[in-house]
Amino acid sequence: MEFTEDQIQRYSRQIILPEVGGKGQQKLRAAKVLLVGAGGLGSPIALYLGAAGIGTIGLIDGDVVDLSNLQRQVLHTTATVGIPKVESGRRLLAALNPDVTINTYQENIGADNIMKLIADYDIVLDGSDNFGTRFLVNDACFFAKKTLISGSIFRFEGQLTTIKPHEGYPCYRCLYPEPPPAGLVPNCQEAGVLGVLAGTIGILQANEAVKEILGLGDTLADRLLIYDALDMKFRKVGRPKDPKCPLCSANPTITKLEEHHVSCSI
Repeated sequence: MEFTEDQIQRYSRQIILPEVGGKGQQKLRAAKVLLVGAGGLGSPIALYLGAAGIGTIGLIDGDVVDLSNLQRQVLHTTATVGIPKVESGRRLLAALNPDVTINTYQENIGADNIMKLIADYDIVLDGSDNFGTRFLVNDACFFAKKTLISGSIFRFEGQLTTIKPHEGYPCYRCLYPEPPPAGLVPNCQEAGVLGVLAGTIGILQANEAVKEILGLGDTLADRLLIYDALDMKFRKVGRPKDPKCPLCSANPTITKLEEHHVSCSI
């Protein structure tokens, strides 16, 4: 399928990159990306992937827009307070780029629906705000052999990694084998979060998704990127595969999806 003149103009700054070109833009158009959460991280992810020309974007979120969201969730506006986040996000993305197909799922994910939700997508980006969802998404992507790009934010710090154990890399449980006990960490309402931090980490997640689709650059699949917004420092730490990982090792103890209910934190 050829691009129209308007589409060529829209994506011209990407297409002129030798590493992208017309073939790369076609890969982006053919890609199907699922966003878990349409909040602080999901907002910049959705906007930049939509602007880049990702062909199909799925938005999963069961919440409605609240006034307190607007400090960091730039996919929403004052005019959409009170409506479902996925609908608010769909409206803005459609206005930004009508070429993109936007699928919305106004529901919370659980062990009973996540495998069906991720089945039709190539890459999953986790922008959730709690450990329970993060572990569930990791486990589901492991079983479905889907590439997962996981980001998290808390106060002034963010973390980012790419997870693809189906290609021999470690999974999320290689880094954190189990969620922390409930009540051990404060939630985001109690501890707070710098609004622009969500933009920084979300855009980096979008960048990693584009790299994965185009097959460009170095992967973060064996490293964890940590960002300190106060000191303006990025650092990468190794994320080796755990030979005793309960999920992706040769002798796993987790063989089916489990749900955890834990408060928000990285």
